[in-house]
Amino acid sequence: MTRCRYLAGTVLLGLLLPMSALAQINQVLAQGEARANEGAQAQQRIEGLADQAGNLLNEYRTELKVVEGLEIYNGLLQRQIDNQLREKTVLSDSIGKVSLIERQIVPLMINMIDSLEEFIRLDVPFLTEERSGRIEKLRTLMERSDVTAAEQLRRVMEAYQIENEYGRTIEAYKGTVEVGGKPREVDFLRVGRISLMYQSVGGQFTGAYNKETGSFEEISAAVYKAQMANGLRIARKQKAPDLLIVPVPAAGGSR
Repeated sequence: MTRCRYLAGTVLLGLLLPMSALAQINQVLAQGEARANEGAQAQQRIEGLADQAGNLLNEYRTELKVVEGLEIYNGLLQRQIDNQLREKTVLSDSIGKVSLIERQIVPLMINMIDSLEEFIRLDVPFLTEERSGRIEKLRTLMERSDVTAAEQLRRVMEAYQIENEYGRTIEAYKGTVEVGGKPREVDFLRVGRISLMYQSVGGQFTGAYNKETGSFEEISAAVYKAQMANGLRIARKQKAPDLLIVPVPAAGGSR
């Protein structure tokens, strides 16, 4: 009943208002609706801008972390570069001193070769040709321009090492020695540097080098003949190592 009266009032109001007023009301209503639509669109734009701002903020924070990592990495690289520059300076200084070192080490190597040659001359005369030949090769090596000083030094030290090993090894080899005024083919037995013995094939002649006289002397004692034969087998690895009795010059020249 009330609604009917409201509709009736509206119809009545419409009938009472002039047409111009009704048009103005419709225009106002249309403008209000347009403003509402514009407001909704503006709200949508604001929400879109807010989302974009949030995305940009997240990207900015991500980039900050990347930049922070790059700064740490660049700092490490800079320290490595600084270390390399220092090493480069040290290497440059070392390279500059190479010529000076080489001028000093070459005379040292020549003196070492001279000393080694003198040592071999005064030593027990075993493997004389081999050891003297090694000295000659070293002298030839020192005169070659295509061999570095480092390689020359290595070869000199190698020769010293070989001579050092002779004092700690036992060795058997064939050679020639003068026995009874005649050269004879014999087997030599070297026991370190303490004894150098020889024995003819068949064991007829046995002798040893006497450091006091600087010559080979024949040994008549049967014990040395047996020990010599035993030592040859040990040196040739035909028998297990065993105790050997060898002639060694003692004080006063006795054996």
